Amino acid sequence: MSLAGARSPELGDRPTLVVPLGSVEQHGPHLPLGTDTTVAAAAAAGLVDRRPDLLRGPPLAYGASGEHEGFPGTVSIGTQALTTVLVELGRSAGRWAGRLLVVNGHGGNLEALRAAVPLLRQEGRDVAWFPCGVPGGDAHAGRTETSLLLHVEPAAVRTHLAEPGETAPIAELLPRLRSGGVAAVSPNGVLGDPTGASAGEGEQFLTGLVDRLVAAVDGWDLGPDGRLRG
Repeated sequence: MSLAGARSPELGDRPTLVVPLGSVEQHGPHLPLGTDTTVAAAAAAGLVDRRPDLLRGPPLAYGASGEHEGFPGTVSIGTQALTTVLVELGRSAGRWAGRLLVVNGHGGNLEALRAAVPLLRQEGRDVAWFPCGVPGGDAHAGRTETSLLLHVEPAAVRTHLAEPGETAPIAELLPRLRSGGVAAVSPNGVLGDPTGASAGEGEQFLTGLVDRLVAAVDGWDLGPDGRLRG
């Protein structure tokens, strides 16, 4: 069931609410600014398809994306504001929802999640988060995200504009990323190589992600930072 399309009496007793969390930020010359939100929403939809007892909420499209502000189109509300939004969302939803799960599509949101979710849990609310990671995937706007978008929203991908960016490991780039953002290490905004991406590979990535997400929800085993293990 979709929260946005539901009527209040239809919600039942203390449902689990699943909220996708993304960002509005540059994703190179070939992917849309809403890529992270699209991926998080697709993962949440896949979860609810497999677990129809869950309730899918509308995505939170704005996140903490300061590292991408060297590129037009990026809109970041920052970690402090995002933390506040997540805390207030959890407190409000907790009045009627038994559980809240945030499905996160953007790495820059992690600091806010690691602050907000443990606070909500300390207040007695059953809240958790889960990352939309792909094991072995590249960092940003590369083959991983391009394949996912080719599967989920192919019309949004400008394949003729896809080009490699900076492909060095993130660990090597961190000092420059922290001081100057993505623009300091990759003029085209890509951290990875999108060439060779395919819808078929994207389908495999999404299926694996949803499999891990379903297993994590079934186990509901949380780490100290509120992340679902699985």
